[in-house]
Amino acid sequence: VQLVESGGGLVQPGGSLTLSCAASGLTLNLNAIGWFRQAPGKEREAVVCANRNGGTTFHADSVKGRFNISVDNAKNTMYLQMNGLKPEDTARYYCSTEWGATYYSINACRDSDMDYWGKGTLVTVSS
Repeated sequence: VQLVESGGGLVQPGGSLTLSCAASGLTLNLNAIGWFRQAPGKEREAVVCANRNGGTTFHADSVKGRFNISVDNAKNTMYLQMNGLKPEDTARYYCSTEWGATYYSINACRDSDMDYWGKGTLVTVSS
């Protein structure tokens, strides 16, 4: 199994960015999925998570109304659309999957439970 993120970079505050995560060796739509981030000196945190088969999505309070997760089944690729970026969104972003999980809140999407991870892509929000 391999998850490969792309799309990170430098963006100005208020800008938008879309991260991609191409999966191989598993079918994304059959897994619970999530985007996590880790800022320097901080613990990794769940940003947006979703149940399998296009199920319910859950957002961290800090990104509600700004970030969205989606999956292109034909490409077996998941995306994180980020709008209204803030300097505090600066972090390395990781995609991840969890087989057999059903989330009922963002708190149920725990990095210790995830099965597979990408290596991450760096997002820097700065003027």
